[in-house]
Amino acid sequence: MESGRIDVASLAGPFDLQSTLESGQTYLWERADGDGYAESAAHGGDAWYETVLPPTPGLTDLPTVVRVRQIGGVDERRSSADRTQSDHVDGGTLEWEAGAVPADVDAAGAAEPTESVDGEAILTHLLRLDDDLEAIYEATGDLPLLQRAFERYPGMRLPRDPPFPCLITFICSAQMRVSRIFGMQNALREAYGTPVAVGDRTLYSYPTPAALAAATEEELRDLSLGYRAPYVQRTAEMVATGEADPADARGLPYEEARDALTQFVGVGDKVADCVALFALGYLQAIPLDTWIQTAIGDYFPDCEGGNYAETSRAIREKLGGDLPERDEVFGESGADAYAGYAQTYVFHHLRTDGE
Repeated sequence: MESGRIDVASLAGPFDLQSTLESGQTYLWERADGDGYAESAAHGGDAWYETVLPPTPGLTDLPTVVRVRQIGGVDERRSSADRTQSDHVDGGTLEWEAGAVPADVDAAGAAEPTESVDGEAILTHLLRLDDDLEAIYEATGDLPLLQRAFERYPGMRLPRDPPFPCLITFICSAQMRVSRIFGMQNALREAYGTPVAVGDRTLYSYPTPAALAAATEEELRDLSLGYRAPYVQRTAEMVATGEADPADARGLPYEEARDALTQFVGVGDKVADCVALFALGYLQAIPLDTWIQTAIGDYFPDCEGGNYAETSRAIREKLGGDLPERDEVFGESGADAYAGYAQTYVFHHLRTDGE
């Protein structure tokens, strides 16, 4: 595999790999030492994280292994309480390795990723390294709860996951702790994914829609999916047969995209918002989960609108109303763009007993 380095100080704002990948936003990255989600308030670590990215338009035509770690943690960048969130003189370095599996590889056993890929471009896409985090901090700093969340987790960014795996992971997330959701996704990968050899270890790609569609409900229940098993099987069947595709929601106005995603079995407004935010680029999406509902009740009671749609509009305006407009590849750009970033900080801050 090829390797490279990215100077974090060259980014628009700080970056923290551990909080980005261990904050309950994505379940598609594995921590190489096996200690992922060992602590809830994880940040500033230097462990390797790895994933097998499926063929992704504009990035890679082949299944691709991506590995990354951060040398020089957030605590080093912000050792003084007098610093602001935008201070990242010594931002550390991201070290990466990446390689694609050849298209003509023998199907028997685990393939090796020997094809060249642009690892830096892939990481920039997957970890949103080109987002202007400094602008987000500056625009939302007048809300005390957000200020405290930013100070606790400087550099946490949103992931950008492939749509189908993101859809399945959040169907599985209902009423589950993040560590159990992560374990469930590992079980799905090992049971139905394609093995890829990385040194003396084996990684697994996320199952294709066809692979999950072919699974029986009983088999999925045996992987601890419980009542979610038929939802996963039927949603995978919808995608595998061409009946529907989560990626088709891209480009629709945000609320129309959210509504379109609810056609999948087991997907309500909250799961649809997760997919819109973490896979489709709708950075104004705010999944109204238990923690955000708690924040609304305790800090923003004027945003309670009586139903999901009205509450969503009100909290988006509250958390993103003062943000500068920006052009986004998918979805709308407007005054509430980046509100989903604010939501993610509030979610992780409250979930880890920050208040």
